[in-house]
Amino acid sequence: MKRIAILTSGGDAPGMNAAIRSSTRTALYYGLSVVGIYRGYQGLMEGDMFEMTSRSVGDIMQRAGTILRSARSPEFITDEGQKKSIWQLEARGIEGLVVIGGDGTLKGANALAGLGVPTVGIPATVDNDIGCTDYALGFDTATNTAVDAITKIRDTASSHGRNNVIEVMGRDTGHLALAAGLAGGAEYILIPEKPFKVCDLCDGIQKGYARGKTHSIIVVAEGVGGYSTPDKLPHESVGFMIGEEVRQQTGLETRVTVLGYIQRGGTPTVKDRLLGTMLGSKAVEALIQGDTSKIIGVVGEEFCIFDIEEVVTTEKPIDEEQYRIATLLSKM
Repeated sequence: MKRIAILTSGGDAPGMNAAIRSSTRTALYYGLSVVGIYRGYQGLMEGDMFEMTSRSVGDIMQRAGTILRSARSPEFITDEGQKKSIWQLEARGIEGLVVIGGDGTLKGANALAGLGVPTVGIPATVDNDIGCTDYALGFDTATNTAVDAITKIRDTASSHGRNNVIEVMGRDTGHLALAAGLAGGAEYILIPEKPFKVCDLCDGIQKGYARGKTHSIIVVAEGVGGYSTPDKLPHESVGFMIGEEVRQQTGLETRVTVLGYIQRGGTPTVKDRLLGTMLGSKAVEALIQGDTSKIIGVVGEEFCIFDIEEVVTTEKPIDEEQYRIATLLSKM
């Protein structure tokens, strides 16, 4: 293998730039040439690429987002889109591909691997919903951002005696909401994996006030059941919908904060910088060794390699013990 390419796709995540930097410089160290692909799979199909050098990735580790940019690409899902992609790779003599992104991105990598493209993926999503691996790039930074927001909102909630609903990312899974809510001391955590009734939530809030509490923090994943529906308008925030029901049922002043894309930005934490650096280097070494159609992940303190097919077909469950403790603490 003499020439590889790197792309990022889907939602950006802090730590992607660390992975890009590490992948590029590791490949150059081993004598490979490196091509950067702009705008993910869309850029791949269109041939939007450039030669990367060591200087191309200088001074980027501390930046969130991705210097290679990203884009959604419905066309890539089609057979024609994938044929275009392979033609672009062959035309430029690209023999291997490092793909950095979340669930949809890695499914795209699996499709290319199935068509014979040597591919290694790096999990990167603030949702942390990639199967097999304990952590995906961006999760630690996003969780810290959410906890910081919860802490600041709690200060004003305590001062004014209010309920505060804080909506975080998590369209299909509640990993971010659970970790941030537990670390931020939230009284209630609502996630897609666990059904709930607003009347039960309100009953718990009122019992808390009866015990002497003066405020409540409710962390809500954006995709909680019954609220994230196909006919929901884009401006209809789940957090606001739940907040309004809480206000009506309890009669208590309730404010809502939607953290939105603030969770994807900001300086990556040390953990995400280290994780991106290690995953990027190991992905390139796997390509060189011919260990392809794989995903590089981490389990405990160990870096592991998984078949890409296994990763994209495995659902990642929430941490049931964390949820049990969060539920237990909400009763007090």
